[in-house]
Amino acid sequence: MNTLAEPLGEWYRACARDLPWRDPAVGPWGILVSEIMLQQTPAARVVPFWHAWLAVWPRPSDLAAAAPAEVIQAWGTLGYPRRALRLRECASVIACQYRDVVPADETTLRSLPGIGEYTAAAVAAFAYGQRTVVLDTNIRRVIARAYGGEALPPPTLSNEERATAAALLPTGRAESVTWNQASMELGATICASRTWACDSCPVKELCAWRTAGYPGDLHAGRRRTQPWEGTHRQARGRILALLREAEGESVPVAALLPVHRAAARAITTLVADGLAVRDGEALRLPGP
Repeated sequence: MNTLAEPLGEWYRACARDLPWRDPAVGPWGILVSEIMLQQTPAARVVPFWHAWLAVWPRPSDLAAAAPAEVIQAWGTLGYPRRALRLRECASVIACQYRDVVPADETTLRSLPGIGEYTAAAVAAFAYGQRTVVLDTNIRRVIARAYGGEALPPPTLSNEERATAAALLPTGRAESVTWNQASMELGATICASRTWACDSCPVKELCAWRTAGYPGDLHAGRRRTQPWEGTHRQARGRILALLREAEGESVPVAALLPVHRAAARAITTLVADGLAVRDGEALRLPGP
């Protein structure tokens, strides 16, 4: 029995952040866009990009008709820009095969470009009110702490975690959606990875991790950490920013190489990912 569901649901209804994609008037397409943008990106950063994106491309067919360069420009500084092109590919399939309607079935959703286990479950739950196990980083952490007594879940999602989450999912559809939303919200705002505010937690008295005295991370040795400075990702971001500033014009490769020590490799991978096109000794954003 999920003893957290009721108090956590009451807290969520009273204290949840006012995020635009939670508006009941937002349709499945808006929710799908938000889920793609929110991957590894804080909600506060996503809000302005989400508004701007849907103002230009309110339907999948609108995005499908956009040029790749325009899509990359609109993605801006959200990070992991391959998501933008995958979302465009996804929109094309939805427009052509599903008459501009985002599918409700999880299996069908997972067949779309760029849609994995989590995103398919989230769209099914939050856009269509289905009873489904949603497991993002925040929900996994809440379950690990409240039920498992662990500081953090393992680095890789396990079948054991899936089974635990399925057992905790309330049987009613509406209740299951609220559980997913509420546990995700708790992990994002109160029960965060590096900081936690137990005094404000609506289920602190039921938390196994708190009761155990906050034991350390059992999986610390398996976690890979990498500083941002000097990384390949940083180089890609800097080069892509310069290409966006060029607004479709080519930029000499010789002018890009000095911007970062990993620039040469970054150029190669940006081209391979379809995020840039090389014209001889110059680079530009991809055309139509």
